Amino acid sequence: MSTDHQKYSTENQLDALRHYAEARGIDIIRVYEDAGRSGLRLDGREALQRLISDVIAGSPDFDAILVYDVSRWGRFQDADEGAYHEHICSRAGIRVHYCAEQFENDGSIGSNLLKTVKRVMAGEYSRDLSVKVFAGHCRLVGLGYRQGGVAGYGLRRLLIDENGTPKGELGHGQRKSLQTDRVILVPGPPEEVRVVRRIYEEFVAGAIGEAEIAARLNDEGIQTDLERAWTRGTVHQVLTNEKYIGNNVYNHISFKLKQKRVHNDADMWVRKDSAFQPLVDAALFQRARQIIEDRSRSYSDDELLDLLRQMLVDAGALSGLIIDEHEEMPSSSVYRRRFGSLVRAYNLVGYSPDRDYRYIEINRALRRLHPDVIAQIVDGVQRSGGFVKHDDTTDLLRINDEFDACVVIARCIEPLSGRLRWRIRLDAGLVPDITIAIRMDRGNEAPLDYYLLPRIDIADPSLKLAEQNGLSLDAYRFDTLDPFYALAARAPFSEVA
Repeated sequence: MSTDHQKYSTENQLDALRHYAEARGIDIIRVYEDAGRSGLRLDGREALQRLISDVIAGSPDFDAILVYDVSRWGRFQDADEGAYHEHICSRAGIRVHYCAEQFENDGSIGSNLLKTVKRVMAGEYSRDLSVKVFAGHCRLVGLGYRQGGVAGYGLRRLLIDENGTPKGELGHGQRKSLQTDRVILVPGPPEEVRVVRRIYEEFVAGAIGEAEIAARLNDEGIQTDLERAWTRGTVHQVLTNEKYIGNNVYNHISFKLKQKRVHNDADMWVRKDSAFQPLVDAALFQRARQIIEDRSRSYSDDELLDLLRQMLVDAGALSGLIIDEHEEMPSSSVYRRRFGSLVRAYNLVGYSPDRDYRYIEINRALRRLHPDVIAQIVDGVQRSGGFVKHDDTTDLLRINDEFDACVVIARCIEPLSGRLRWRIRLDAGLVPDITIAIRMDRGNEAPLDYYLLPRIDIADPSLKLAEQNGLSLDAYRFDTLDPFYALAARAPFSEVA
């Protein structure tokens, strides 16, 4: 279920499954529950992934699977995906029962036709719901209300009722509890507002770059709203986000039906100007934007290669690190996207490198990232109600005095073929119960996804991963660390009973 409402609450589903089982003399020995999860994709469906994995592993201790109805198996946008997962069970000799449907899933022509229709209807319901939800969000944005996301440095989220009366600020991670309540952005603490204005003044009037501004803030002990050190990227975000001049902008990025993340063109954005109290003057914001646009204007292929040739003359060699360190140059990722790889761009300007040493700087950055990741995981476990001990020597995490976990960050490798690769080395000496493997994205700038690898199932000390690895490995893949935090969650005895 994705919400707690109506007949699809897990309690109601389980009650219906028990009645079905009792009427047919079936013993329920295990429950797989995806509470609060969307059925649009297998990603994030931890319980369904475990179920399929148990089936594939062979010799499961059950011979039937009870599901409330076809839509609870999944609202996959490709109806064949739901059929594929059911086929895996059927091939293992395990029959799937849809308990609330008006047909028996007996393999007859009638039941197969009805299942196909039901799968298409389930997917269509989600598509229709997506359109309605998006339209509702757009309407609220047009009225000046904030739709999702953190406030950002220098701003806070204020909860107001349906009459516009303030009810209080929302803290980090807090959400509104009433459907009729709304959220707007308001200026944060005065010291944060002063820092935001200082960033704009130094960038525009002082001609200071984002990296140097970040370094100055860090030297003064000033942290971001997430209590982290400033980076070039976080300063750049402050300089480019229209919320600092009071504009409410929505639909920069679309991720409809969890299918594909799309960066939308400006003409598709939904906006409400002057929706919030601004922190900086609009003219100052436009001057900062113009500086950034002039610096990062679109280059033709010939212009990009001319810049690369000039850099080769000046530096005597080329590498991703050399390119990225030069502020007047487009980033190395631009050359990768435009020409397929850095090596191909080098060849076009007549340079044959022995080796691209950019990986050294990437590894250094990932090592600097590791303590932040550990801190985030510790915080996530604690917010889930568990407790954790961090061994500073080994970096092992002891969760609830029940199991050990370690964290591995895997650098993304892009060979000449263009197919992304990751290498994960498991710590054979410490022997943790679970290894949290974090795959970085193509630019090695942010986590792409997470693998929760249990020691009992993963014997190899080193894993080589591609973008798709089959269910034997991707069954352990998740988009967030929520499944890991769920392992650490505590529940009252009364609730469990």
